[in-house]
Amino acid sequence: MLELVLGIVLATAATYFVLLPILRPAVETAGAPSADEGEDAADDMSPQTVALRALKEIEFDRATGKLSDSDYEQLKAKYTAEALAALRGRHGARSSPLPRAPAPTSVLRAPACPEHGARPEMGAIFCSDCGRRLGSAPGYCTRCGTVLESDARYCNRCGARVAA
Repeated sequence: MLELVLGIVLATAATYFVLLPILRPAVETAGAPSADEGEDAADDMSPQTVALRALKEIEFDRATGKLSDSDYEQLKAKYTAEALAALRGRHGARSSPLPRAPAPTSVLRAPACPEHGARPEMGAIFCSDCGRRLGSAPGYCTRCGTVLESDARYCNRCGARVAA
């Protein structure tokens, strides 16, 4: 009989220690901050963070097959524009009290991609759509650094093959 009582007491004690964290919340010391206090990166609701998270989500949805290519392109264009506007400080920024003069037009030709045409970016060397080198941007040899001709396949100085 003594063994039975001792077994019941041990089983009850084991059950108590297993269920203790569930039944009673942890006691916090007076100086230690709780896990709920402080900044959480997931709580950041700034416009640029929201737009960048949306871009990551649509990339994931497309990769998993939840989003069609046409929907992906529409959403990517929308959220990319929002992210760029937020990163450039346009989102929520007040207009300046002084009117700005229009930027002077350049007499130089804008760099142009053979497939997508003129690029709106200033000082662009590569096409932002396909990644090709723009027609007005000089190419350089990766081995010796010499300026290459626009249609060169090999470097005139060292003979290294030019990457396409």
